[in-house]
Amino acid sequence: MRAVAAVTLERGPVRLLPMAPEHEAGLAAAAADGELWTLRVTSVPEPGATAAYIEKALQMQRDGHRLPFTVVDAASGQIIGSTSYHDIDVPVGRLEIGYTWYAGSRQRSAVNTSCKLALMSHAFDTLGAALVGWRTDILNLASQRAIERLGAQRDGVLRHHMLRRDGTVRDTVMYSLTAAEWPAARERLEARLQQRT
Repeated sequence: MRAVAAVTLERGPVRLLPMAPEHEAGLAAAAADGELWTLRVTSVPEPGATAAYIEKALQMQRDGHRLPFTVVDAASGQIIGSTSYHDIDVPVGRLEIGYTWYAGSRQRSAVNTSCKLALMSHAFDTLGAALVGWRTDILNLASQRAIERLGAQRDGVLRHHMLRRDGTVRDTVMYSLTAAEWPAARERLEARLQQRT
């Protein structure tokens, strides 16, 4: 797999920009659309914490294991959320997609499928990834359904895996999609987007 570097991706209604400090106000506004920080099973920045959220993401990028994106409405330029490549392992040919959240008004739309298609296409077709993974809180059933709709396989559960924002410890559900499974998954996702237009 080739090294993962900052890049702008675009697919349908969304543009994924390399996350930058100047996105702070837009990300704060997107998080406020639905008060997403109140959800126990997400890592959305709370009011006043967006700058620190961005800095942590950019530090992880400098450390070589995360590439954070700001998700923008391609037509209006409005910031509507965030997503990332993370746990990047170039020698193994593996990366994960996560740290994903969208403004409440953009959920249950073509945004998530469009973002995932852009990220998966870049990972498999440009970077040459052998596998793309996802992980989610065992209590986040909506996220599990969304990942399964991408065509990912449920690999298992890591028990007592990591802290939630409220201090409790979560079990984490792991998913993956291989390069061999990607063409069929892409076809299904593109067909789903066609039905939405």
